[in-house]
Amino acid sequence: MTSRQARLQEDTYFRVMRILQENPDLTQRELAERLGVSVGGLNYCLKALMGKGLVKMKNFGYSKNKFGYVYVLTPSGIAEKSAITHRFLQRKMEEYEALRTEIEMLKAEAENQSSESAQ
Repeated sequence: MTSRQARLQEDTYFRVMRILQENPDLTQRELAERLGVSVGGLNYCLKALMGKGLVKMKNFGYSKNKFGYVYVLTPSGIAEKSAITHRFLQRKMEEYEALRTEIEMLKAEAENQSSESAQ
């Protein structure tokens, strides 16, 4: 079982790679805003992804970014994003099932309380 911190980190990596795959020329500020994280936190994440060889920074003259670079997923980054996507989806489905079960229990409890108070 992975730790909560490790799952949160993987979720952040997933979200960053997902956005970058579609929009490689976003600035760090734009990417941080989309993710709801600080620019410093995003910078730390991007450095970690680059350190793992999952993302690389390329010079690109037509980028809207004033420094003229884009962030692209490497072939291993694309493969890792696929694996992370599978794990992310599995976790979210488990969370969904747990919530669905809890909602059904709460509905039953509310119906019982409602029928008891009507008597």
